[in-house]
Amino acid sequence: MTVLVTGARGAIARAVADRLIAAGHQVRIGSRGPIAGVEPVTVDASRPETLPPALDGVREVFLYAIDEGIADFLDAAKNAGVERIVLLSALAVTSTDPTQKVLADRHLLVEDPIRESGIAWTFLRPGAFAGNALAWAPSIRAEGGVAMPYPDSYSTPIHEQDIAEVAVEALTSPGHEGAAYSLAGPESMTRARQVELIGDALGRELAVTELAPEQVRDVPPFLLEMMARNREEPTDGGPTIADVLGRPARTFAAWARDHVEDFR
Repeated sequence: MTVLVTGARGAIARAVADRLIAAGHQVRIGSRGPIAGVEPVTVDASRPETLPPALDGVREVFLYAIDEGIADFLDAAKNAGVERIVLLSALAVTSTDPTQKVLADRHLLVEDPIRESGIAWTFLRPGAFAGNALAWAPSIRAEGGVAMPYPDSYSTPIHEQDIAEVAVEALTSPGHEGAAYSLAGPESMTRARQVELIGDALGRELAVTELAPEQVRDVPPFLLEMMARNREEPTDGGPTIADVLGRPARTFAAWARDHVEDFR
């Protein structure tokens, strides 16, 4: 079978493609340039003419949420004979927290048309990505620490390899059609604790400096509001990789060791 993997610039898509290739599947990946080991194609839902060539011969799609053009994408997918879509959605769609409404609405605008398309689907709804911590890498390398708002805010970060493993399972095995998997990491922890674990991987202590919210310019307001709400008690670990794959999820400490070179 040929699997189209969109979102080639993302760590999750790369991990999905790598796992599919290792398992012997033919992979086509949405990219603006060549990527070793895969067949690159242009996939731009805002340019419908790019979709038929990208989907020709494809039966399964790993799809990042598309801000616009989902109707055109689904029309092209049905015309091409696509049989299954695995969508990378977000845990926010299951939340009643008003601070997550922006993120939830964005993903529901993609989930709903896929659900109604007639194509078999599986939704992956991870919470906080462990990879979000890569935003701290420049300051850790340059200054030996991180300045951040709400260092005492909790989340349950999930390793991109765990998300990828669930995606490959859903793409290549029966029994996942119509399932919406809420996925979280195995442990609720503060942002400061994440920095501490990165320091453990590096073998040195890292400083954490708290910033007032008004000092932060590069974080959307709804994310700041969500961090503020998550300070009072640990977030529920919720569903984990173990619920889907039958084995423990990778810890944030493992993620930090896997990515330690990014912080050196």
